[in-house]
Amino acid sequence: METMTNPKIKKSKRFLWLSLFALLIVLTITIISIAGILIYAKILGPPPLSVPQSTLYYSNDGTLIGESSNGDKRYWVDLDDVAGDLIHATISIEDQNFYSHHGFDYKRIVGAVLADIKAMEKVQGASTISQQYARNLFLTLDKTWKRKISEAFYTLRLEMNYDKKEILEGYLNTINYGNKAYGIEAASQFYFGKKAKDLSLAESAMLAGIPKGPNIYSPIGHFDRAKLRQKIILQSMVQNGYITQKEADKAASKKLKIIGEHSYSQTQVAPYFQDTVKHLLKTKIGLDDRTIDLGGLRVYTTLNTEQQEIAEKVIDETISEDSKIQVGFTAMDPNTGFVSALVGGRKYEASQFNRAVQAIRQPGSTIKPLLYYAALEKGFTPTTMMKSEPTTFRFDDGRKDYTPHNFNSKYANDEITMAQALALSDNVFAVKTHLFLGEDVLVQTAKQFGIETKMSKVPSLALGTSGVRVIDMVNAYSLLANGGKQVEPVFITRVEDYQGKVIYQYEPPKKQVLDSKLAFIMDQMMTGMFDKKLNGYSSVTGSTIASQITRQYAGKSGSTDTDSWMIGFTPQLTAGIWTGYDQGNQITLNADKLYAKNIWVRFMEKSLEDQPIKTFKQPKGVIAVPIDPESGKIATDDCPVSRLTYFIEGTEPTDYCDKHINEENLWKHDKRHEKENKNWLKRLFKWF
Repeated sequence: METMTNPKIKKSKRFLWLSLFALLIVLTITIISIAGILIYAKILGPPPLSVPQSTLYYSNDGTLIGESSNGDKRYWVDLDDVAGDLIHATISIEDQNFYSHHGFDYKRIVGAVLADIKAMEKVQGASTISQQYARNLFLTLDKTWKRKISEAFYTLRLEMNYDKKEILEGYLNTINYGNKAYGIEAASQFYFGKKAKDLSLAESAMLAGIPKGPNIYSPIGHFDRAKLRQKIILQSMVQNGYITQKEADKAASKKLKIIGEHSYSQTQVAPYFQDTVKHLLKTKIGLDDRTIDLGGLRVYTTLNTEQQEIAEKVIDETISEDSKIQVGFTAMDPNTGFVSALVGGRKYEASQFNRAVQAIRQPGSTIKPLLYYAALEKGFTPTTMMKSEPTTFRFDDGRKDYTPHNFNSKYANDEITMAQALALSDNVFAVKTHLFLGEDVLVQTAKQFGIETKMSKVPSLALGTSGVRVIDMVNAYSLLANGGKQVEPVFITRVEDYQGKVIYQYEPPKKQVLDSKLAFIMDQMMTGMFDKKLNGYSSVTGSTIASQITRQYAGKSGSTDTDSWMIGFTPQLTAGIWTGYDQGNQITLNADKLYAKNIWVRFMEKSLEDQPIKTFKQPKGVIAVPIDPESGKIATDDCPVSRLTYFIEGTEPTDYCDKHINEENLWKHDKRHEKENKNWLKRLFKWF
């Protein structure tokens, strides 16, 4: 018997050893595989957490003004900015062991499997918050094994490289709450019209129930189901020790007001401004279209929503509803270049063409301040005189004769000062100055002022026949307003990525591009357009709106047959507007010709009504002298008009006006002049 059983025993022992060896191999392979997976996961490092999110745009005071997205609303918020009740409700119903497991809740998995076997169908889920977050990051809901394995591996990487707070924050910011609201901030705003940090217990429990089935448990359309699930969640919070039964009952009985509207529409505020910002994000900062639309950026802009509203309202109220006239309007802070308001057309829905930054139109006489600044650089003064009369310019190089005309063919037929010529917008004076300086001087001066469009070296350039953009002209005038410091139109001050990292920060230029003394003198000359009358033959160009102004402005209007302009400034605000027809039709109606000035003055007055009245700061080396506008000499008591005029010290007139002295006062004037000369000699000898 022993000889027969021994082989069986030996065979059994051999099988046992083989089985143990095989098991050992399997365990070894399993351990090595797990170790390999862990090592590989560690080598790969943290998985990227970026998902498509709405890019948000903010005004200069932090107000949300717009967003870019693919239709879904996705806003990322820190976990600290989410109501504690919402966090507790989510953990309680979705993953009560979230803080103790490492991505997979094995007890819950076993329980789910047994429940499914018992019911012979899928009745219970076992996905943890980490697994659901991994699924959200993949943005795919297919149920293939490949996807499930990838999700598990991604979950492992999440748990190995991020702490629980980061994972929970990511989950709450990416989960689908239905109605195109992804993330708790978008959901809170859509359903309750408030930020996630302000949610009540009742609201939190309601929202926490939606992700299980956004189409089933949304309180919009399925309020009864949503209410039932809310109560289940409140009870789970009681069981897990987050709230008391009394608190749960009170929350369950609380009546909730469901808003059901996303808080913002993209084109609601300053659509032309927003388009410009998006263009700059691409062309200046170098971001691609997908990042701009779905990168979750926070774009902080220079828009002043109050000024924007004023601009739009004034344009709507001033221009007749039946008129086909279009507008391009820009306002900016001359000290920073920050664009505070922009209107690119009367109706964005009808035309997205931005006439403030894209249209190139003839500026007319608004180019003259640049010309006269160049003249000051070349030795002209505000009292430099030339004759205003019909003039034909003839050239030796074969060019055609050129005969400029003043508005309504009105001329002084006498000598006028440069200050008068600017205020009265005398075209003959401007062309004479332009040709005297040389036709290339204004071209170079325009570049100095930041004008980027092509300027033609022709006599008519002095009258604004080369096209410019509204925004460039407003920026050019800002250089005069700020004392000659370099500025550029600024729309974006800072851009942050979805994690709050600053990827762009505006750095202001630090360069003096104009002579501050000459800029101040030009500012003072440009206030002349609002003087009631500078001489006897014509009113100044701003006379039609002078009665509406309550503070000192510097400005210049301009017009061609097809374009009407008005640009002006104070030390704290520059604004400019063009009006005309898109097709370049002639402006024939007098009312249409006045739109630009009226819109400008109403905008400036309304925008500045609560701000202090500021005057332009007089630099050292500039002196003020009372001037008779008619003669360009120092005014006397006999002059009917005296205007305080500014000069570089040493260039001011020394002769007194004698045009208005009658015989009775002649002796007094001569005696006074003699006395002043003696006083001057005394001062001179005292100095020596």
